[in-house]
Amino acid sequence: MARTVADQLIEVLIQAGVRRIYGLVGDSLNPIVDAVRRSGGAAAGGIDWIHVHNEEAGALAAAAEAQLTGTLAVCAGSCGPGNTHLVQGLYDAHRSGAPVLAIASHIPSLQIGTNYFQETHPERLFVECSSWVELISRPEQMPRLQRIAMQTALADRGVSVLVLPGDITALPAAHPTGQGDLVAPSSVVHPAPDRVEALAERINRARTVTLFVGAGVREARDEVLALAERVAAPVGHSLGGKEWIQYDNPYDVGMSGLLGYGACFEASHEAELLVLLGTDFPYDGFLPQARTVQVDRDARHLGRRTVLDLGVEGDVGATLRALLPLVEEKTDRTFLEKMLRHHADALEHVVDAYTRRVEDHRPVHPEYVASVLDDELADDAVVTVDTGMCNVWAARYISPTGRRRILGSFRHGTMANALPHAIGAAVSHPGRQVVSMSGDGGLTMLMGELLTAAEHDLDLTVVAFNNGALGMIRLEMMVAGFPSFQTDHGPADLGAIARAAGLHAVTVADPRELRGALREALDHRGPALVDVRTDPDALSIPPHITAEQVRGFALAGMRTVLAGGVGKMVDLARSNLRSIPRHPLR
Repeated sequence: MARTVADQLIEVLIQAGVRRIYGLVGDSLNPIVDAVRRSGGAAAGGIDWIHVHNEEAGALAAAAEAQLTGTLAVCAGSCGPGNTHLVQGLYDAHRSGAPVLAIASHIPSLQIGTNYFQETHPERLFVECSSWVELISRPEQMPRLQRIAMQTALADRGVSVLVLPGDITALPAAHPTGQGDLVAPSSVVHPAPDRVEALAERINRARTVTLFVGAGVREARDEVLALAERVAAPVGHSLGGKEWIQYDNPYDVGMSGLLGYGACFEASHEAELLVLLGTDFPYDGFLPQARTVQVDRDARHLGRRTVLDLGVEGDVGATLRALLPLVEEKTDRTFLEKMLRHHADALEHVVDAYTRRVEDHRPVHPEYVASVLDDELADDAVVTVDTGMCNVWAARYISPTGRRRILGSFRHGTMANALPHAIGAAVSHPGRQVVSMSGDGGLTMLMGELLTAAEHDLDLTVVAFNNGALGMIRLEMMVAGFPSFQTDHGPADLGAIARAAGLHAVTVADPRELRGALREALDHRGPALVDVRTDPDALSIPPHITAEQVRGFALAGMRTVLAGGVGKMVDLARSNLRSIPRHPLR
């Protein structure tokens, strides 16, 4: 039998296959930390403590591990300020569908409610960013509540928070630990047959169809492409769907949203029927708000972004497998070919501006950095992306392969996520190439995590886009008609800071030195940073943007401003155009 509640907590985590906890040690966490120490570490069948320099980074690292593995990841924070630091990372994990257990230690149980030193109310604080949060007030509640917390995190693909006063964790365990079986959800939601028939009827009736897909097509790529082939449909995607559908896709018309490019917007609005597949795309202004049907395994997503003609609750793959035999083949491919040509023309129109004389341009074009990085990445690299302009560069230049993963705070949009995400990826996937695309604003916000990378000798590479500005905020101000203010602070010497932290680091100001510097950093065993001095004026507003377009930036200015730079996607578009005359249905 476990000696203490803390020992029991660690025993249950070990049974669940958890091998590490991300966090900072201290005060109310001490009984748990000592139980981790006595477990002997993961190599001996116990638990490792992954020390980070801010609990926010610990929660983000756990979120990345959970997204990559699909299994439970764990972070911890001490009472008061310690666990309140977890909030940002837990929001990111919960909104990203990452199963994470957060251990929020608390002040002594007898002091709760007295306005004691560092007193907060974690059971209230974490409600909005979790599926489950409960306070342990006596040893008899363990290990039952812990197992409920872990099962809920897995079942809901979200966050559970276990609030544990420090004095309770030091008490003798009241019950034997026993055994518990955690079950990760694997069931498939099958659609109702009448809904599938209604969906087929609408697709058959529509003269032109566009498919718009999100991350929910992860296991249904073949079915999506089969449907696109059957009904001659262009396929657009959200940022979350990019890594699962864009590669080797002969029907690709790009991405919609504020970072969108190509013909996706036009294809979505000009089709007689828009079919949303596995996406909870939040930007309703980019959807036609008419002539739309939606398939999603989570019925809560149906119709919350757009008016629907029909909603289908069901796994995308299962739904499309039931649907395909009912769908009639469309032999008129005029709409598809028009959208493919429009997509290729859109990319051709802008690509020259972002590639011409880039090797002579100083400061370095950030688009060029992302393009060269894409060339040098391993086929199965994990790329983590800071919120802001790095989202733009990743969306346009990091090419999916079916094996690469691209992680970002795509739903919560917190700054400073890339390096902590990379830490979680590197810790949980040793031997796999991990690259953080970090903006200088995000990197400096959690710069202490460079020390984390060095202290744990993590094999990761930070590519710092160092333009001395908060680039996305600067752009938002300009497009909205405001003069940029407090966004430009000048480039810090991130290379020198990284070297002082113990990383291999190099600074690049000459674009002709970029490829060699990236290759050297990627080949380096251990943590490395490439400090690239990039152009803060990249993606400045073109002169033909009107005042009316600026005022309506969501659908006019922003789409135009961000219409440039597309990397290898133009090659895919050209290839798709070349295949049109040889298509078997022509």
